[in-house]
Amino acid sequence: MNSTLQGWLFDPTVGRLLVSVLGIAIITAVVRTISKSAGRLIDDSDARYRVRKLITFAGYAGAILLVTTVYSDRLSGLTVAFGVAGAGVAFALQEVIASVAGWIALTFSNFYSPGDRVQLGGIKGDVIDIGVLRTTLMEVGDWVNGDLYNGRIVRVANSFVFKAPVFNYSGDFPFLWDEIQLPVKYGADRAEVRALCERITNEVVGEYSKQAATAWLTMLRQFRLEDARVEPMITLIANDNWLEYTIRYVVDYRRRRGTKDELFNKLLDAIDATNGRIALASATFQLVEAPPFRVQLEGDASRRSAP
Repeated sequence: MNSTLQGWLFDPTVGRLLVSVLGIAIITAVVRTISKSAGRLIDDSDARYRVRKLITFAGYAGAILLVTTVYSDRLSGLTVAFGVAGAGVAFALQEVIASVAGWIALTFSNFYSPGDRVQLGGIKGDVIDIGVLRTTLMEVGDWVNGDLYNGRIVRVANSFVFKAPVFNYSGDFPFLWDEIQLPVKYGADRAEVRALCERITNEVVGEYSKQAATAWLTMLRQFRLEDARVEPMITLIANDNWLEYTIRYVVDYRRRRGTKDELFNKLLDAIDATNGRIALASATFQLVEAPPFRVQLEGDASRRSAP
């Protein structure tokens, strides 16, 4: 009995297994301790997320290196077997492999980063985590009007970066162009309307325009783009019903709905203060004059026709 136990304890295979399990346990404990300490010491959420991810990947790399070192003398004889098995695994797990390749592309490229607002695989939301296989999004929109969270957390396979377009709302240029339309009744002073719109728009989004101008210069140095106007722009078209003013402006991608609300409120207040010189138009119909109607009942017609 003792000789059997002694032989089992001194078996090289068992020794390697125990070393591997003990080493992985130590690496896991160290990774968790360092990760918790980093969470307490780092205040910035973006930096804290990146440090924790780096620590986790370092732990994985350490575990793989440990197992490879422990079993290094036995891996050489398994090359052919690994090659045959690898071909079958690659065919069966091609979607998983594509997701891992997508993660590598995300790590070393500029598709998107945690904190960016993207549309990926038909899902629009903020990136809250990038894993080896999936990207996790906090979804915006859908049944909620505007760019607001709806509460759903969506996980999208990383392989989608190779299969579908990736829309990034906040990557290199964290601003969006937006527009609102203002219908004004005919007869208003067009110069006064334009001046009012320019004043209110500059008051609300003027700071965004300055920031966007700096970001756009960086884009021009990096990409082949035509110069674009980031200052507010007012355009007019005249249709059958009213004068339609379109206000085009640049806004932070996170403040699109709030900025539109502020613009409309201030524009309406300014229009009300003109005492009727400027009035908004609406699709109302006015019956100016109705033609006379002659109504003849069937009984009256029969009596007139009787002799």
